[in-house]
Amino acid sequence: MSNAKPTWEDYDAVLFDLDGVLTATAKIHAVCWKRMFDAYLMRYAASHNASFQPFEIETDYLAHVDGKLRYDGVRSFLASRGIELPEGTDDDPPESETVRGLGNRKDAMVGEVLAREGVGTFEGSIELVHYLRRKKIKTAVVSASKNCQAVLEAAEIVNLFDIRVDGVVAGKLNLPGKPEPDTYLEAARQLDVAPAKAVVIEDALSGVEAGRRGNFGLVIGVDRHGERDALLSHGADIVVGDLGELLP
Repeated sequence: MSNAKPTWEDYDAVLFDLDGVLTATAKIHAVCWKRMFDAYLMRYAASHNASFQPFEIETDYLAHVDGKLRYDGVRSFLASRGIELPEGTDDDPPESETVRGLGNRKDAMVGEVLAREGVGTFEGSIELVHYLRRKKIKTAVVSASKNCQAVLEAAEIVNLFDIRVDGVVAGKLNLPGKPEPDTYLEAARQLDVAPAKAVVIEDALSGVEAGRRGNFGLVIGVDRHGERDALLSHGADIVVGDLGELLP
């Protein structure tokens, strides 16, 4: 089914990831993760008399960070390097060398870039959302980002979605992040739609896996990184390069 177009009338809701699916902010996040981790890894190498091994976007970002809640991403990457840090608290300042301090440092970097450069969207994705709205199909944004509301507002697309389940909501409800399906299942619950009647659209492997684990009716992968085969193997039913391909 990987090349087929969905029959949208078969579904009651479509649940969209944000970064890399609706908005062209995934690269901003990747670059900010690299800047933050490289600065930390340089200090770590110097204090432990070890060689500096930089954070690699092509491997480390995709394997450990992409699509995950921010602090989960910090933990996952540090564990891959055998580094343990204190957890800290959500209000740790960005200079704190704790899991949450590093996460907050990356968040501050993203905020600075968004304020300076603004937010671009993928035209085909926004056209698909408009089409679904005309068909009276419910729409939601499901994102690990705590910047989700600000990004939607900056991109001027906040009114295109019935609900938002993001990093802020996940924190309040104590929901585990992707690849666990809980945030997507919460979106379906809020929309009063059975998972089998909902579509998940993701560009991250962890997000595609979340859609599959949640037994959603259809999981669509958006291939922004040349990962078609990986998206399929993680559970995507359909993989496209641009969501405009799925318009009738």
